[in-house]
Amino acid sequence: MTYGEKRCIWQTDDWPNWRYDLSALTWPLTEVSRAQGLLLGRLADVGLALRDQASLAALTEDVVKTSEIEGEVLNVESVRSSIARRLGVDIGAVAPVDRNVEGVVEMVLDATSHAAAPLSTERLWGWHAALFPTGYSGMDRIAVGQWREDADGPMRVVSGPVGRRKVHFQAPPAEALPVETEKFLSWANEETGEPALVKAGLAHLWFVTLHPFDDGNGRIARAVGDLFLARADGSPQRFYSLSAQIQREHKDYYDVLERIQKGPLDVTGWLSWFLGTLARAVASAQTTLDAVLVKARFWQRWAGTPLNERQVKLLNRLLDGFEGKLSSSKWAAIAQCSPDTALRDITQLLELGVLKKSPGGGRSTGYELAGQ
Repeated sequence: MTYGEKRCIWQTDDWPNWRYDLSALTWPLTEVSRAQGLLLGRLADVGLALRDQASLAALTEDVVKTSEIEGEVLNVESVRSSIARRLGVDIGAVAPVDRNVEGVVEMVLDATSHAAAPLSTERLWGWHAALFPTGYSGMDRIAVGQWREDADGPMRVVSGPVGRRKVHFQAPPAEALPVETEKFLSWANEETGEPALVKAGLAHLWFVTLHPFDDGNGRIARAVGDLFLARADGSPQRFYSLSAQIQREHKDYYDVLERIQKGPLDVTGWLSWFLGTLARAVASAQTTLDAVLVKARFWQRWAGTPLNERQVKLLNRLLDGFEGKLSSSKWAAIAQCSPDTALRDITQLLELGVLKKSPGGGRSTGYELAGQ
């Protein structure tokens, strides 16, 4: 692919005068409103504590999935503990702090909890520095807390093996970034007339098109989008995760981005996809709320039963969706106890009727929650 001709959206003559057909977006905007109404209606019927737990679950998923899109797998328990500590939500035992987790959590919470605050160069640089506290991305040293300098050539989004790389997109040159980012930030902090959800979609697209950092642009673009979604919702509490839905649809996400970034400034196609994905994200939050309610009912049922810290920890792991089969050896490893202690813990819960043996055979017995 060559870039000698005007092939990128930022190279069009009227950049960045976004165009879109609002009438074509009426249906997806309506679907988002309908999904939000259903979710908020359910949340209105639960107590404050359960809303806090639902928000914690949504934020945890958001942090985990925005990193997963970029190929980085974070420890879910560490993420959950970090968010709970910052929000003051009691989750019992907390997991150890993970340095890779703290920066993403800081960025996401700053974007959503302080959405009304202006978006500035310093704020974006702070998010970037939080994502890369060591100054390295993997084994590569990068410029942290500043715009990229393109010392090694143009910023390009590529895929494929060395020698057969496909260039999906080339970002504006580094020397243009001071002017380009100032245009973006001025628009971001002014009342510009677009519907709030449309502005969220445009902000995401605009930032990821500028691609102003050496790395972390996707995660920060999604945080920017979350900031505008929080402004649109008029609430710092999050009950759904757009990043989780984008992760589930990541191939379509990259396909539509590439198509739009190589086209004219009519971005109706991007906004239609963005709003449709948002509606599905809000609808998916119903499943998260279901899990929160199941967990609450479980602990209400067993509130008067004396359980040790290990048992509480492992039962919460099962309630949060334990992957694979929970055996006595996994219990011992997670609870950091001896196999005999793990077996005593499990036996007591079997006798109480909290746990049951999983169906099926195999080399080791598995256990699951009774009545689930």
